[in-house]
Amino acid sequence: MDGVAERRWGLVGFGIIGGMKHLLPAPRHAATGSGSAEISPGSAVSGPAPLADAVRLALPVLDLGPGDAAVAAVRVEEDPRLGPEAYAMTIAGDGVNITAGDRAGAFYAGQTLRQLLPAEAFRSALAPGTSWTLPCGRVEDAPGFSWRGAHVDVARNFLPKREVLRMIDLMALHKLNRLHLHLADDQGWRVESRAFPLLHEVGSHRPRTITSRKGEELAFDGVPHGGYYTLADLTEIAAYARARAVTVVPEIDVPGHACAVLAAYPALASRPQERYKVLDRWGISPAILSPLPATVDFLTTVFGEIADALGDVPYFHIGGDECVLDDWAASAEISAYQASLGLESTGDLHAWFLRRLADALAERGSRTVVWDEAFVSGRLRPDTIVMPWRGEHVARRAAAAGHDVVATPVFPMYFDYAEAASPEEPAGLGDAITVADVAAFAPAPSEWPEQERARVTGVQFQLWSERIPDGRTLDYRAWPRGCAAAEIAWTGGPAGPEDFFRRLDAHLARLDAFGVDYRPLSGPRPWQRGGTGWRRHRPGAVAVHDVMRHLHELSLSADSTRPSL
Repeated sequence: MDGVAERRWGLVGFGIIGGMKHLLPAPRHAATGSGSAEISPGSAVSGPAPLADAVRLALPVLDLGPGDAAVAAVRVEEDPRLGPEAYAMTIAGDGVNITAGDRAGAFYAGQTLRQLLPAEAFRSALAPGTSWTLPCGRVEDAPGFSWRGAHVDVARNFLPKREVLRMIDLMALHKLNRLHLHLADDQGWRVESRAFPLLHEVGSHRPRTITSRKGEELAFDGVPHGGYYTLADLTEIAAYARARAVTVVPEIDVPGHACAVLAAYPALASRPQERYKVLDRWGISPAILSPLPATVDFLTTVFGEIADALGDVPYFHIGGDECVLDDWAASAEISAYQASLGLESTGDLHAWFLRRLADALAERGSRTVVWDEAFVSGRLRPDTIVMPWRGEHVARRAAAAGHDVVATPVFPMYFDYAEAASPEEPAGLGDAITVADVAAFAPAPSEWPEQERARVTGVQFQLWSERIPDGRTLDYRAWPRGCAAAEIAWTGGPAGPEDFFRRLDAHLARLDAFGVDYRPLSGPRPWQRGGTGWRRHRPGAVAVHDVMRHLHELSLSADSTRPSL
């Protein structure tokens, strides 16, 4: 939890004035001086090539070209003493001077410079002859958290590669730096495997998708749904992300959520004699992978394919959540294997299985990330990162146990919940999680002891896609709640509501220029409303605070691998 206390003091101790009063997320320090500087498309940028290129990439509309420092409008240099992702930027009459701790810091300085320009800077092209005036001043900035994430579920509803690349662009302009891609679930497998091609040939599509709701007679749309990323796509996505200071975190959720895998390779099931199919409805299936050595070998190979395609993979998520272990207990072969390992229960076997996969990933240089059920099961590697989606209490237990924690609680970080308890909203899992709820969230609560707070390395919002069928809906769900998430992730703590919403109001003009189909703060536009049937939200059907109480109770049980809802 880097620099949170210092930033909070800084936000109280200075005023963002003049042309710098609308920056989002808020910088650690900003002040306006007298005078201004001119900048126009085609201006020059000077400095070490990696840093200069990062600034150019952050300001595409300016089409900055390389130039000598004596004539460059933007000059950038490196100073590692500033720290990762940090920068200082001074705007004077003779141009812009940037000092960056690394390439990411230079990129973020460019994003801040972009926000100091009119909202038109967020378009892809400008009218000929455009020239802008920048207010003189200085910004000193560094992130409060090292993990500032967005989770996108492409398994339930597949999103084409173009939507993933666009999400990376939107993350980058908000200084978010971890794209958590949920690549496999009961409803679909979304990545090519050359070693096991049936994964994408069979597991990547389903013949139909449920349209009825809980308590209604089953109904389906009759429309085939599918898609997957080739390994070459993953290479492209990862390179595109790295250039924009974003790290891709792949997730293959095991041993549960396994219908798509078992539809392709039923021999890996705990009950291999059964026939499996890619699930055509929401919810969770009891189908589960066998924990036997053949499954570990299979997954190790597939993980290796994904990691090789992505390139540098510092983090790999293996899920571990919502597993029904009954089939393990009912299998004589699995029970005998469990006994041979000296394990007393299927819960212990679940923990052993995940630990074995984490060890294999560590040999490749990747840290394992898990959902909090895996922590409650025990036996995690000490370097495993825990995502406590079931709330603050289990998050604190994981931090106290010495694990790094990324805060991912359902409330307020699950953006598949509706933003208002209104039938005008498009269908959401429940209600309501608002922009204000996100902005008020403290990922590392002040009442925790400092050693536990220090284990909170970041925060991440989740976009589960049962009710996100396309890119326009993704925009609606993600923004502007994602703006609030970026604020607390970068600053390290809750936002001051009056100041934040003033800056957000200005920021929405940038999103308009960028072409984001976000949800207005006043409510959905006519074409964004839920319509009829399953597309329309049912207020009060699922109340998020009731869900949080239930999840907390479940997280107290050692048998917490079972589905929670």
